[in-house]
Order: sequence, then structure tokens, then C-alpha cells
Amino acid sequence: MTYDLKITGGTIVDGSGNPGYRGDVGISGGRIVALGDAPDSADKTIDAEGAVVAPGFVDIHTHYDAQIIWDRMMSISPWHGVTTTVLGNCGFGVAPTRAEHRDMIVRTLEKVEGMSVPALKAGLGEDWPFETFGEYLDAIDSLGSAINVAVLLGHTPLRMYVMGEASTERAATEDEIEEMRKILKQGMKDGALGFATSRAGTHVGYEGRPVPSRACEVEEVFRLAKAVGEAGGGLIEATAGKDLFIDEYPDLARESGCTVTWTALLAGLALGKGDHEEQLAKSEAIVADGHRVYPQVTPRPLNFEYQMAAPFLFEPFSVMKPVAAADADGKKKIYADAEFRKAFADRIEGSRQEFKSAFDNIVISQHQKNGDLDEKVLADVAREKGTTPVELMLDLALETDLETRFRMPVANHNEDEVEPLLKSGATVLGLSDAGAHASQLCDACLPTYFLGRWVREKQSFTLEEAVRMLTSRPAEVAGISDRGLLSEDRPADVVVFDPETVGAGGLERVFDFPAGADRLIAREKGVRAVVVNGTVLRENGADAVAPDGDLPGGVLRNGQAAA
Repeated sequence: MTYDLKITGGTIVDGSGNPGYRGDVGISGGRIVALGDAPDSADKTIDAEGAVVAPGFVDIHTHYDAQIIWDRMMSISPWHGVTTTVLGNCGFGVAPTRAEHRDMIVRTLEKVEGMSVPALKAGLGEDWPFETFGEYLDAIDSLGSAINVAVLLGHTPLRMYVMGEASTERAATEDEIEEMRKILKQGMKDGALGFATSRAGTHVGYEGRPVPSRACEVEEVFRLAKAVGEAGGGLIEATAGKDLFIDEYPDLARESGCTVTWTALLAGLALGKGDHEEQLAKSEAIVADGHRVYPQVTPRPLNFEYQMAAPFLFEPFSVMKPVAAADADGKKKIYADAEFRKAFADRIEGSRQEFKSAFDNIVISQHQKNGDLDEKVLADVAREKGTTPVELMLDLALETDLETRFRMPVANHNEDEVEPLLKSGATVLGLSDAGAHASQLCDACLPTYFLGRWVREKQSFTLEEAVRMLTSRPAEVAGISDRGLLSEDRPADVVVFDPETVGAGGLERVFDFPAGADRLIAREKGVRAVVVNGTVLRENGADAVAPDGDLPGGVLRNGQAAA
């Protein structure tokens, strides 16, 4: 036979964790037809000499829900070898959404996921090509995507669809819960991967309101999770809150019959239920007891770059509620007020030690009127000027019409503390947040960073271990049944990378979103080729397909491609 594509001379690391071996890969009809020994000729050949040939990486925590409508290439994830991604995490999404609720959804995404309203409105357009969740999946199918997409049905759009603005204000009635269960079951029938929710105090929506999933009673979460089980099962993804955390997750998994994954287990970030070591020990005990409950961890330090125009990190503070509800001029008036400044400073001083330590290490990343301040520690500059960090931060923001950028280290900065989280059999890699907080952080480069930093530089993991953690392990946890392994007759999602050079580049700010909105990106290093369903998507750092042409990705309904 003649293969459509042949990858030759590489070290095959198949995603199982087994030792790699030298061999070739033959691909035809979008599937792997020969592995190890592939003797026939091919229409196209990729020379993988000196490189690793692995399954495409699986990213189970992204927020491309809106971006995929205007950016079918789903940049930047494929640059870093990701060929399958899960959307709808933290209970957010754009479907189901009634036409009259579009503005509320957009403003919610602006607040909680750091997305630009002008970009969202320009990218989604006036007439969204969907209302129901099933129509959303159909729209993605119709538009096409560069990589494979599985989608969680989010609690926030679901609740808003049924309850409207009241979804941010009160508990649901019995009839409303039953309506949500009905829509969720239909969403599972249409192809949802599962259900996602959030109880996190950081998730504050438009006008300073809690996002809809936080306004419900926790029993509602359980009843919706049970609906997923009743519909045949799927993934339950939760963002932790005070009434839905480690103690509740085993019950959620048992009562729903579903796997539960939660965000996020981070070093140096206490969520009110013990530090990361205690959370890890408890998570391991839960798994040992037979419960499918897996916290998501990340190999990257978590840094947030923010402007006081959108002070996401501080919005859980009650003192910030009027700020969240104000427009830009209103924010500036509040920031100039002496009483507010004192209350804000007092609130920071009264925070947990972890937060105070992070605040003490804030860096002025970009001050348009005085570039000499760039990359200096806020507290150091405040001491030099004889003022306080809070006063200086607000003064610098006001000097530049709230455009000064600051960078705050949130968690995961001590690699000695991070390593046990990564090595635990009870955790799963996640939390790239690709598509969210685009102007504030960029962790879509998680796979190449992990391979460069933790495998090559630190030698904390073998290549085989690392590839398994990036492929079959997240696919297994998420219930994505036909991705994450290289084997014959499976879909040909493949990444070819140089183990000696693979890594993530530094952050760059670009202005390529709709309406000229900005975002942070990181270039890939050492990724030679990315193959999706047998089609070469990227080769030697460039797209190998036309962004406006036919694209090889597809919707993985209920975690698998259509037969």
C-alpha cells in the first residue's frame, strides 16, 4: 500500500509509559495503520531522526469556548503540540444562551476570564450561530477546527438560560432545577463531555455579582451531576469553593457515578482546607479508597499580569464590590478616594500570609509614563518613594488611565513543593487556561514547558513518564476514549519534537484579537510537526494548512469521534 503520511526514524513514545523504541509510523485515512515497521512508500514523509514521535497532547482545561468561533486554529495550543482540548471548564461557556442573555454572558466572561468585551462582541458577531448547546456543537462542526474539541456543558450559561438575571441572585426553584436537568441531559445526548461548575470566590461576574453557579445551593450541583450519570455518564469538573471541596468530592463522584476533576491543587495556595501538602495527602487517600476524584496540577508558576481596570485578583474582596460594578471613570474615582485606599490596604493586610507574600512580590511590568519602573518590585519602589505599595499601585494606575500593568505571583513558585504534586498518581495535568485571561497570563505552552523544564533540565521525569502525563493520563481522566495513545487503527494525532531543544519561549504581547484586543503568547521551541487526524497541521514552526481552508480537527462528542 501507499501511506498518506509516513514519519520515519524517530523514537516512538506511545503514551502508555512503556519504553520508547526506534521506528516508523504509517498513516492512511486519518488513522495509524503501521507502527514500528512501516515498509511501504508514502505521499508525504516527515524525517523524525533524532526526535520523539508521541501522541498529540491532550489539554483538559481550556476556555476557547468563544475564541473557537473566530479563531478556528485555536492558537496557540497547537503550536505546543496540543491536538485535543476540553472547553467549558469552571462552569463557563457560551451555550446554551438565549439572544437576550448574550450581553450578560459576554460581560460575565469579561470579568471572570479576563476577556475583552469588544473582542468578544466582534468575534462572536451580532447573530450568534447557535442558541442551544447542541447547536453550539453543530456550529463548531460546521465552522471546522484545527484540533479536536470536547466540550463540557457549563453551569453558568445553563443557569442563566433557565433563570435569566435571577441566576446571579437566588437559589433555583424545584421547577427550574428540573428544567436544568432536562437541558443537561439533552446536552449529554447531543455530545457534551460532561458538566462543569464553580464555587470559587474569585469568580465574580458583571456588576460585582457572583457568577450564576455560585448563587445556587450546593444541592443543585449534586442534582445536576446526577443528571449526567443518569444520561450515561461523563466528566464532572469543579472549581473549588468553601462548600464544594475535598470533603464533598467523593460524595459527588459516588452519587453521580462520574469521574470528578477539580481545580486547582497549587503549591503555596491555601484554599481554606489545609495547605497543598494536606490537600495532596487527602486526595491520595480518596483515590486509594476507590473514588475517581483527581485534582488538576500544573508544572508552571502561576503569574497574573493585570491592570486596575480589571483587578481580577482582588475582586473577591468585599471592599472591591463597588469597583467591580463601576465603569472606568467610576473606578478612577474610587481609587482616588482616601477611605477606599485605607480599606483596601487593611483588607490586604488582613489576608492570608500566602496572599500577603504574593502582594509583597508584585512587579510593575509596564508603566507607560516611566519605563524605568518596568520590572521593578512594587514594594521596593514604594520604599524608595516613601509611600506604601497600595498607594503606589493606585497612583501609577491613575497616572496612566488605568493602563499600567502589574504582575503578581500567585502560586507554584517553589519547584521543590510543586514536584510531589506532579509525581502523585492521584493528580492530572491541567489548568493551562488556554483561551482565558489572554491579556493576563499565557500557560497554553504548558506541554513544551513541562518537557523542557521538568524533563530535560531538571530530569525529574523520564520522557516516557512525561508523555504519558500529557497524553493518555488526561484522556483517561476526562473520558476521551480514542486519543492519547499511538497504536494501530487509532486516530493519527501525533506530535514530533526534539527532546534536546523542546521548550516554551518567553511571553510576548500581541494585538491580534478581534477589535485589536491584546493577548500574551509564547512561541514553541523544538516542535517539528503536529499531525491531527492524519493531516499535518504544523511543520517546522509554521501552519501547514490554510486557516481559511478545510481543517482536520473535529468535535469529540461524549469524548470520541463519530464513527
